[in-house]
Amino acid sequence: MTTASTAPTQATRSSFYAGMRVLPKDERYAMYAVYDFCRFVDDIADDQHGDRAARKIELDAWRADIDALYEGRDPGRAAFLKEAVHRFALDRADFIAVIDGMAIDVAQDVRWPTEAELDTYCDHVASAVGRLSVKIFGMDDEPGLALAYHLGRALQYTNILRDIDEDAAIGRVYMPLEALRHAGIEPTTPEAIVTDPRMDAAARRVAARAQQHYKEAAAILAAKPKGHLIAPRLMEIAYSRMLRTMERIGWAPPRERVSTNKLGLLLTVFWLLATR
Repeated sequence: MTTASTAPTQATRSSFYAGMRVLPKDERYAMYAVYDFCRFVDDIADDQHGDRAARKIELDAWRADIDALYEGRDPGRAAFLKEAVHRFALDRADFIAVIDGMAIDVAQDVRWPTEAELDTYCDHVASAVGRLSVKIFGMDDEPGLALAYHLGRALQYTNILRDIDEDAAIGRVYMPLEALRHAGIEPTTPEAIVTDPRMDAAARRVAARAQQHYKEAAAILAAKPKGHLIAPRLMEIAYSRMLRTMERIGWAPPRERVSTNKLGLLLTVFWLLATR
């Protein structure tokens, strides 16, 4: 029988695999399980070949399996989460929130949401994952929930700013309506928006919000709360660094896609291990 500790994981695809690798065994495999769950449902949301109705059915099946897991019935494809759920008291609501976030992308292509709508989306697809993670890291509720709130939003805003062109190519524009209009851009089509030279001003407004969330997350981590903090510290350092690089380059078209440096991440892990 395949267990959470022996099953292959998709976490090797993550930039932060090195950060997860340094966790104690139980925490490490729990994080692998959470990452795999997120990867499975994200792949459904981003499947450009499947029709929306079929993708909704797939997400609903995941939702039913999560419900079954928490109700003590056969959890189907969610069986690999069982050990992590019970060992770390992971909340069903957070798994469902992630699915609900993916369902937003399946229902229709997200285009210029309001700031409030984008915040809800970020809570589903990023901060909910953070809430699952901080339980595995062993953090107390107050600093853990605050870290999940701020770091989740910071990371998701950074992803949005990094992936402007890739998202537009599949008909999505996650840039908030208020930021676009503040820059003088009236939304029409994804292509028109991402080729508008005023996108730089709109993106910098979103970047400023992301930077504030990074500041809050860094302050929580600097207080050294209880828990295994190398993984979130790595995320905060690497992604805030990537955001600063994007701010230096700017977002005027044509844009240069910025990514994390794997060697740099590995060196950062070594530094974090040496200074914890």
